[in-house]
Amino acid sequence: MGVLTGPLPLIPPKGVPGSQQKKSPSVVALGGGHGLAASLSALRLLTSELTAIVTVADDGGSSGRLRDEYGVLPPGDLRMALSALCDDTDWGRTWRDVMQHRFEAGSAKGGSLDNHAMGNLLIVTLWELLGDTVAGLKWAGALLGARGQVLPMSSVPLTIEGKTRVELPDGGHELRSVRGQAKCAVAGKLEEVRLLPEAAPACTEALTAIELADWVILGPGSWYTSVLPHLLLPELRRALGDTAAKRCLTMNLDVETKETSGMTAADHLDVLRRYAPEFTVDVVLADPAAVQDLKAFEKAAAMIGAEVVLGRVGASRRRPVHDPLLLAAAYHDIFGNS
Repeated sequence: MGVLTGPLPLIPPKGVPGSQQKKSPSVVALGGGHGLAASLSALRLLTSELTAIVTVADDGGSSGRLRDEYGVLPPGDLRMALSALCDDTDWGRTWRDVMQHRFEAGSAKGGSLDNHAMGNLLIVTLWELLGDTVAGLKWAGALLGARGQVLPMSSVPLTIEGKTRVELPDGGHELRSVRGQAKCAVAGKLEEVRLLPEAAPACTEALTAIELADWVILGPGSWYTSVLPHLLLPELRRALGDTAAKRCLTMNLDVETKETSGMTAADHLDVLRRYAPEFTVDVVLADPAAVQDLKAFEKAAAMIGAEVVLGRVGASRRRPVHDPLLLAAAYHDIFGNS
């Protein structure tokens, strides 16, 4: 087990002597939603060779409506990843705010734009104009001056399905099916989770990025709906197992969420091992406040081949949010010690 300390080294500006002495590591970050945005906000401080691979199973809100009406990939998590990578200039930040702007109902409620995120509409527009999902995301990234590329995990929309154990009036239990990311996220502890279609194709560019990476970062994020799906897609799971890259699993700051109720930090690792027993990890990064039983956690980590690294990476707020600078410092130490 390691404990992280030390300062955060930012990427030297171009043209500064010594900036080319050591090549930036090529890093691939996988996840979705706020968890992936957190890791990207940290990793962008460490490398210019950054790829985000994003879940495409969202079926709620603006993304769900666009997915149903136009048959496209749900754009919401892709939009959040792009926004997290925006250029740190007035131009980049302004376009980030435009992408994240959400229309709210005015006096005439029920309008066609209600609750849509502007960035979702822009991304779908680019997809329709270009006829190419990856190219559309590149154009959106160029508008933001994104420090990295954003790719979908699959070239087709995915659906998450699982079963939850429901207590019956007689004290017994039965398993009930839950379908769709929005419902799975609030269903409680899930069992028999799977992706549909089961043999969905992975994004070719995502597979290439994983193959060429120096580091692969999985998590943080909603465990069953943002982290686990990357190990349920057959082609992506094989790529993650075959890559020569080092693998780092980033734990959540709060292990007691609606979809992981009653689970410990060690239970989270057991879930990954149960669904992808061949998948191994080099490092598991966790905030010590999120690990109740360190010995059990280290034992579970060892079962997937990982060393546990503890580091305080949470922001000093009531909500469990990763601090980008602290998380970047933790990743820097991990990369440097590999």
